[in-house]
Amino acid sequence: MDQNELNEARTNPEFLSFLDEREKEAFEKENISILYEVLDSLLILDLQEARINKIYEKILTISFDQIEGRLKENKQLSLHSDDIYYIRSFYEHSIEKWSRGNIQGAKELLFVLSNIIDDERLKDSIEVHIIACAKNLTLDEFYDTKVRLNSEVDDEDHGYFIMRYKFDTKQFLEQNSSLLISEYKTLQHLLD
Repeated sequence: MDQNELNEARTNPEFLSFLDEREKEAFEKENISILYEVLDSLLILDLQEARINKIYEKILTISFDQIEGRLKENKQLSLHSDDIYYIRSFYEHSIEKWSRGNIQGAKELLFVLSNIIDDERLKDSIEVHIIACAKNLTLDEFYDTKVRLNSEVDDEDHGYFIMRYKFDTKQFLEQNSSLLISEYKTLQHLLD
């Protein structure tokens, strides 16, 4: 969207009414995919920060409830269903914690996520994050030293996650395997 299209969308009463209705429906049905649809639209249009925060809080509530249930049932989350929204929100929350300097909190969320996703490629990527947290890197340091910036992920399912690095992921995980094993032992209680 160019600037003119954004301005038109921001002031289009029909579109804004549609967003209001979608938001209401999403809250009533606790539908995370519709909540993300509305959230992403509001973010693109740069509209109403308080409303954005309210929707994001609802997304997190739904997501944490669903993930807690999956942990109890010992079920994994898939990228090929609405589970992707639970994974996305949990991941975004961990990155938010990390960006605010709560490296331990981010590492704990990432650890839980790495153990409940059914996607080896994403799990490996999240383990790179865990290693960076274990080494006490800030999020900025992680981006500067590990992440290959301005590179696109080659599929939509992984597009919400940091997946491209300045090194071979498998080799990096192998080189840091003892640290990762130690972290897994330390954090295992989070899955009990």
